[in-house]
Amino acid sequence: MRVFVTGASGWIGSAVVPELLAAGHEVSGLARTDTSAAALEGRGVTVVRGDLDDLDSLRRGARAAEAVVHLANKHDWSNPAESVRAERAAVETLTSELEGSGRRLLLASGVAFRVDGRAPTEDEQNPARGPQAPRGGTESLAMEFVERGVHSVALRFAPTVHGRGDHGFIASIVDVARRTGVAAYPGDGDNRWSAVHLLDAARLVALALDASPAGSAVHAVAEEGVTTRDIAEAIGARLGLPTRSVAPDDVADHFGWIGGFFAMDLSAGSDPTRARLGWSPTHPTLLEDIAAGAYDGA
Repeated sequence: MRVFVTGASGWIGSAVVPELLAAGHEVSGLARTDTSAAALEGRGVTVVRGDLDDLDSLRRGARAAEAVVHLANKHDWSNPAESVRAERAAVETLTSELEGSGRRLLLASGVAFRVDGRAPTEDEQNPARGPQAPRGGTESLAMEFVERGVHSVALRFAPTVHGRGDHGFIASIVDVARRTGVAAYPGDGDNRWSAVHLLDAARLVALALDASPAGSAVHAVAEEGVTTRDIAEAIGARLGLPTRSVAPDDVADHFGWIGGFFAMDLSAGSDPTRARLGWSPTHPTLLEDIAAGAYDGA
């Protein structure tokens, strides 16, 4: 299959691309910089020059492909409204290009929402809808296009897709610990984060491309929930720092922008995903990665 990947040189995309190539797919990838383009070409990927703001490049990539794996996102936490705007525009462009073709669109999403106060399952709809919703409501938008001839599949990633070289949420929490001299957790530390290793997540994307039905969601979740206290204690043990609680009212001051996320319960399961796709995570857990020094250079 000819597969166009946005975010092909990013954190998740850099692991997904080798999985797709190993499965025999022809891969093209969106590249914003010369460095990204050279890295993709070195792997045998056809380069489509552009970025999320270059909607023509998205159209070109999708038009020449039999499937699109959309992983790119600005993730600009200093200007979240801009990230939301760009994500919405990108998915509107991709769905319009694929409309009526029956071609596949696998869309990065997340498990960071609740249904009646509990963790979501794969069979439940994401409540985020509309251009101003988290991630621009793009999972719901993609699902609306199933009836318009797009084979949409939601890739709901755990809040931490961890591994050596990760510069995401866990790396930010490690940075706060280094800066403040304490490995802290919010409140009583009983809230939980689901987690998945990068290589397990990449394998799941390849499986989902081949076997997930239109309108379905898959959960890239290897661990249903790791408490924030356990995360902080693992960071403290690795860095040689004390661990302590931060009162809920002080979370924003202590952690900065990441505090709002670290204080949330973002647990989720993946039993239906495993059963449907035969996915079985085999790589290290989050706490094992922290203990092994995966975030020493973060």
